[in-house]
Amino acid sequence: MATTLLILHSLVAVALIGAITHQTLATVAPSDAKQHFFFSRFRAVPAAGFANAIVVLYLTSVLLGAMVYLYFKVDIQPMLERGRHWHALGFFDLKEDFVAIGLGVLPAYWLCWHQSFADQHRQIRAALTLVLAFIVWWGFLVGHIINNMGGFGA
Repeated sequence: MATTLLILHSLVAVALIGAITHQTLATVAPSDAKQHFFFSRFRAVPAAGFANAIVVLYLTSVLLGAMVYLYFKVDIQPMLERGRHWHALGFFDLKEDFVAIGLGVLPAYWLCWHQSFADQHRQIRAALTLVLAFIVWWGFLVGHIINNMGGFGA
């Protein structure tokens, strides 16, 4: 059961990374970039179209992560403590904190992408998107490394 939940959590996280990365690159890419420039092609899909998907994927990932968390605390964390992997556990604690901050940022993020502010709040939208992208990437990388260290589901 835990392995199935972890696989679902990972698949949702990969989809979330794709959506938030595409939206972030579309948001920060210069609007006057030439069409052949790599980052200008991210603007072909409206960045606002990703907002609902990102919110749903973020909440789903948090929910699945919370369900897997008990297995981590019981099976993996004691093994990492015995192996004296304090840095990895510290990074995982930061992941938990960042994900909680992301939950707090999510309503403002959604509101910024759904209000028709035109260019009035473009910088706020970009900043919130960058913060959320950092949190998602941090969570994915730390979770992946911890999974590799702990041999989850073995």
